[in-house]
Amino acid sequence: MSPMPLRPPEGVPPPPDAFNFARHLLETNAGRAHKSAFIDAAGRLTYGALDERVRRLAAALASLGIKREERVLLLMQDTTDWPIAFLGAIHAGIVPVAVNTLLTADDYAYMLEHSRAQAVLVSGALLPALKTALVKSDHEVQKVVVSRPVAPLDFGELEFESLLGRHSPAAHAAHTHPDDPCFWLYSSGSTGRPKGTVHSHANPYWTIELYAKRVLGLRESDIAFSAAKLFFAYGLGNGLTFPMGVGATAILMSGRPTPEAFFAHLKGDVGGVKPTIFFCAPTGFAGMLASPGLPRREEMALRIASSAGEALPGEIGHRFREHFGVDIVDGIGSTEMLHIFMSNRPDDVRYGTTGWPVPGYEVELRGDDGRPVPDGEPGDLYIHGPSSAIMYWGNRDKTRDTFQGGWTKSGDKYVHNADGTYTYSGRTDDMLKVSGIWVSPFEVEATLIQHSAVLEAAVIGVPDGEGLVKTKAFVVLKDGGKATEAELKAFVKDRLAPYKYPRAIVFVDALPKTATGKIQRFKLREMEREGAA
Repeated sequence: MSPMPLRPPEGVPPPPDAFNFARHLLETNAGRAHKSAFIDAAGRLTYGALDERVRRLAAALASLGIKREERVLLLMQDTTDWPIAFLGAIHAGIVPVAVNTLLTADDYAYMLEHSRAQAVLVSGALLPALKTALVKSDHEVQKVVVSRPVAPLDFGELEFESLLGRHSPAAHAAHTHPDDPCFWLYSSGSTGRPKGTVHSHANPYWTIELYAKRVLGLRESDIAFSAAKLFFAYGLGNGLTFPMGVGATAILMSGRPTPEAFFAHLKGDVGGVKPTIFFCAPTGFAGMLASPGLPRREEMALRIASSAGEALPGEIGHRFREHFGVDIVDGIGSTEMLHIFMSNRPDDVRYGTTGWPVPGYEVELRGDDGRPVPDGEPGDLYIHGPSSAIMYWGNRDKTRDTFQGGWTKSGDKYVHNADGTYTYSGRTDDMLKVSGIWVSPFEVEATLIQHSAVLEAAVIGVPDGEGLVKTKAFVVLKDGGKATEAELKAFVKDRLAPYKYPRAIVFVDALPKTATGKIQRFKLREMEREGAA
């Protein structure tokens, strides 16, 4: 397959040669100084205050000796401090590395070393995990800045508010280019450590112009609320870049994403305003519909809902529309492409499919030989579009495998339908997406076998009654070994991020393997399908 040049989508002007994404967003909203940009449980942040505080943080980071293109780890809950931290770093030409707040100290220690972060911006509630990571890590950061501390600070940490107060707003943004590194997001692979996915200043610009404006039809009057957190590529667009890109308002939620929390925000109990657009993953929609506290249609102000993170079962979409009177617009995106590149349309939703390519993106389905597959046959999904990441930091082999001459290999399998839509067929590898978050079977298996009674383990994804994927572990105990399902679940929960534990555990005498001893997970999946038939 010959390389394809990246070209601007027709009708959308490319960013200028001198382009700083943070400055672009601030200038876009220069005439909205008194309008609320972000709302959280503690209060509101206007566009005018955001502009000033972003530029104050840019000056503060520079004063701490953080230089252009150096990294700062962003380990923060979704509050109004998050966009200040993210955009403040970008404004200064510094590269924020936004990381999952649900990970372990071991994960953070690796990310500190891998990114060589020179500073950390951290929420007070997450400071204990960071301190443990700093002890475990061989990398030494220059400064730790704490947002909303929950205890007196020590060991030289700086408090976010007082740091801002000590600096005047930076007069000018760093002179950056559209292709310069702007920020990182970590993307997990099927094996090994997470991959540092490097995005340029232009990439979020394209997702705003092509998807937020031209597909979702997001507008200035909208109030956006995202269940997906800002450290996710999906949540970053939903809750920050998209609303700011059109001058809308975003509601941020720092707590756990539960149906009850969603309802409180959707009914206007937080901030006194009701969202008009709600972004969530299928698991979240299913949990809402199953909740006894499900609000009535008239209690909310939704005009549209958006879904991504995993394939949306058609039944959930139909039930949601029947109850609330609005459709769920399902799409697919990835950390590597930054946001959604294939989607249904608000005025044309085909439940059970992922819709059509977003204007400005091209997709191809290829077989094992690398050639396009006929309609109706599953093929590996490749995407060509302007928001593709630059690379995986420090991982040349994976970069070459994923980013191929202008095309990005998604790792998903799809079928092209006669009406032009695409239907999800599953993952190319054994990775699982649970509640919109990637889970590596290998990582869970490696943790299970740390238990003294466990000999072997294999983890697969099993659809539940709603058609959503849940993890299931098959465990072989050692001779004389004893363990219960509850004991092993608790064992994994203690060692990995909470969402990674297996939702069901079955004890078996042996696992299916190849002649060379490799576990054949596909046979376990076949057994599950036959058992459910």
